[in-house]
Amino acid sequence: MKKTFFYTLGIMAVAMMSCQNGKQPPSSPTMEIDPIQEETSPPDSTIYGRCGENFGMSTLELITDNGDTLLFIVEDDSIPTIKGGKHVGDRMAIVASKNDVGENVVRTGVNLTTLLGKWTALDKTFEIHEGGVVTSEFQEPKPYTEWKISNGALVLSADTFSVYDLGADSLLLENDKGIYSYKRQK
Repeated sequence: MKKTFFYTLGIMAVAMMSCQNGKQPPSSPTMEIDPIQEETSPPDSTIYGRCGENFGMSTLELITDNGDTLLFIVEDDSIPTIKGGKHVGDRMAIVASKNDVGENVVRTGVNLTTLLGKWTALDKTFEIHEGGVVTSEFQEPKPYTEWKISNGALVLSADTFSVYDLGADSLLLENDKGIYSYKRQK
């Protein structure tokens, strides 16, 4: 024990003498410890509003929450781009981009009015309410308590899903773990 102490003391003395002679001992790279950074998601590009009266198989009129009226092109209606359908007055969440000629094109959309309600599966039952609230009647290990749409994806508490399909009585949500199937409970 004494040998280790004196050995360490000797190394420190040599290092100090070399510093006093104008020489600096070789420095080891310093590691800066960054605080844990939260994963940040890109800003929400979703446009919110109500479905207007001027729509068809390949168009959608959206009266935005800001009061603007926007016309969108729906390029391929064979694969529903807007999950939950288009109905006059329904609340919508649309992610769009411009095509080659400058028209607004729907990339994905969710009919929020159709999304609201009680959904059930074998292991989970929850109700999606307006205002971002989710409730559950059962004591589940990880119940959903809030929801939002962000960049076209449904965020239920800490879980993010793409809306694979949304109908009057069915909801299919997909993430990297698989597809989850829910039916509407009345």
